[in-house]
Amino acid sequence: MKMNYDVVVVGAGPVGLWLACELKLAGVDVAVLERRTERTAQSRALTVHGRSLEVFALRGLADRFLSTGKPIPTGHYAVLDTRLDFSPFDTRFPYTLFIPQAVTEEHLEERATELGVVIVRGMAATGILDDGSRVHISTDSGEFSSSYVVGADGARSIVREQAGISYEGAEARNSLMLADVVLASPPTKPVVSVTNGHGSVMIAPLGDGKHHRIVLVDPQRTHVPRTEPVTLEEVAGPTARIIGKDYQPRDPIWLSRFADETRLAGTYRKGRILLAGDAAHIHAPMGGQGMNVGLLDALNLGWKLAAVVKSEAPDKLLDTYDEERRPIGQILYTNTLAQVGLVTRFDPATLALRDTLNQLLKIPAVNHRLAGELSGFDVAYGTDATAAVAAGRLAAGLRIPDIELVGKNGVSMSLYSLLVEELWLHISFKPGATVSGPEWLRSSSVKSLTAAPSDHAALRGVRALLVRPDGYVAAIDQE
Repeated sequence: MKMNYDVVVVGAGPVGLWLACELKLAGVDVAVLERRTERTAQSRALTVHGRSLEVFALRGLADRFLSTGKPIPTGHYAVLDTRLDFSPFDTRFPYTLFIPQAVTEEHLEERATELGVVIVRGMAATGILDDGSRVHISTDSGEFSSSYVVGADGARSIVREQAGISYEGAEARNSLMLADVVLASPPTKPVVSVTNGHGSVMIAPLGDGKHHRIVLVDPQRTHVPRTEPVTLEEVAGPTARIIGKDYQPRDPIWLSRFADETRLAGTYRKGRILLAGDAAHIHAPMGGQGMNVGLLDALNLGWKLAAVVKSEAPDKLLDTYDEERRPIGQILYTNTLAQVGLVTRFDPATLALRDTLNQLLKIPAVNHRLAGELSGFDVAYGTDATAAVAAGRLAAGLRIPDIELVGKNGVSMSLYSLLVEELWLHISFKPGATVSGPEWLRSSSVKSLTAAPSDHAALRGVRALLVRPDGYVAAIDQE
């Protein structure tokens, strides 16, 4: 067995697999070590948000997920009655896709296999040592060596622990229940959510055409340890009591209890060791954000780590991974913890607060703010970019929408289709107009083209544009 690689990724969940795909696409020799012998059968993550679908579209893969998922046009914040509206966003995917994590992992592993990623299952990392020039990964079957290691190995990350990176935050205070079941009398609405003095429940389709997921907060059971098994009766009775109707859940394929522990790594990088996904941030699954934020971690890290490994960029580029992504982890921390407070208390004051927030979410600007945060559409890198989001204009640090372009030969093309090779993209809309990238950026890493001026709102007045491999604007020249 080969034991030496450019990069070793520990953890073959969605985040680790996607990162490995990005690295391999860029020409990096990468291996993924996974302690499990098989993919998870449980649909832990159910939602793929719109920005994650854009991420897959950047590499020409969105149709794989769309063919096996169920689009839901709105999202939720703390299971409030006023839904989050994704329709105002400039995107081809103004919705959440309900798709079981097992299917998501299957698609990502299929992609990794196509690219030639080495995935070693049944291989648990037991020790990580960064000697300054290489990282040594101990396993029961010998020692792997790599220039860098990325911990995508979940909340109890051995990589984070061995690196001595702190993981501080809020201890678990409540346990919630989850049940993937068949409903004998399924609801007519795609999503049912009810919160009242009896508790809180949300019911949504799994996307397989047969099962539904019930997420339940029973105030009489939030003290129960997460490790105690859940029974169908424990879910069915309170669900019917809260909703006022019995959908008759049966034939469970997964019953689980999860906690509201919320933590954030002190840094996403320490020397040659990096963290992504749950190894860097965990929280109660409010709004299904965890896996999606992790996929964006991997997207941000992939092209940067590849450039450094191939000596095409300075090592300090990896510092920007922590600089750009850890603030997003902090937003996730606050966002989910606030929701926990709203869904685990059912006293009159909290219910009144929920009523107030329901009304506030009817204000378009408020709704848009939380919808952008949940979906990932409004993720922005840098203070100038954050201000540009508020002003509704394009700027460096913002995601670029998938705009239809017309080349100088009159042929129409999708902007995202020009990023499938994970190259930088330079577009000139005015003769001779150019913008510069980082001084280390090689011309061979940039795809350049001339396009007709666009009347798309995001491109009005833009003379030239440089887009990073992850679909964020690097530089812009505009009137």
